[in-house]
Amino acid sequence: MRKINDRIYLGMLSGAAGLVALTLVDVLSSKMKISQRSYRTTAAGIWVSSRRQAEKWPGQILGIMMNLGLSMVGGFSVVKMLTKYGRDKLVPKGLFFGVTFGAVITAILSGFANNKVKPKDAISNLSYLLSHAAFGLTSVFTAAKLGDDSLFDTPPQNDYSKPTEKTTEQLKGSNGNNFQHVYSDVNPNREETSVPRQF
Repeated sequence: MRKINDRIYLGMLSGAAGLVALTLVDVLSSKMKISQRSYRTTAAGIWVSSRRQAEKWPGQILGIMMNLGLSMVGGFSVVKMLTKYGRDKLVPKGLFFGVTFGAVITAILSGFANNKVKPKDAISNLSYLLSHAAFGLTSVFTAAKLGDDSLFDTPPQNDYSKPTEKTTEQLKGSNGNNFQHVYSDVNPNREETSVPRQF
C-alpha cells in the first residue's frame, strides 16, 4: 500500500476517519438516551434559531459539514503532533488530543449566546468528550499507519552536530548496500566565507 507523504492530505484523511468514529459513538449515545441531542445538532445550533430547524435534514447536513471542517483541522493538528513528537505511545497521545480538542470545541460551541440547542446537562457533555476520545484515537492511528515514514523523521536541532539516527532515506539506501554512512564533522551545506586578514 502506497503511503501518503503530504501532511495536509494526510491530515484531511485522518480527520475524516476520526469523524466517522466520533459520529458512531455520538449516534449510539443519542440512541441510548445518554445524550440529550446529537453533536451535529449542537453544531448546527450555531447557525439556526431553534432545535426544530437544527434537527431537520438541512440543519443536520449543516452540522455534519461543520463537524467535517473541524475534524480536518483536528486531523492536521494530529499529523503535526506525530511528525514532531513521534509515533510511539499512540493510545495516550490519541486520548490526550481527542479529549483536549473535544473540550475546547465543545466549550466554543456552548459559548455562543445564540446557540439555543446546546445541552446544559453534564451527561451530554461527557458524551461529547467520549466521542472526541474516539476521534483522537482513530485520527492518530490513521495518521500513523497511512503516513509515509519520511514525514516522521526528527529534524536536526542544528547543522553542526552529528546526527544520532539515520533518516528514512538513508535506511532505505543502506538496505541494499553493505556499507554504513560515515558522518562528517563538517556541515556539507555550510557555505565557506572568506575573511580578510588583518595586517
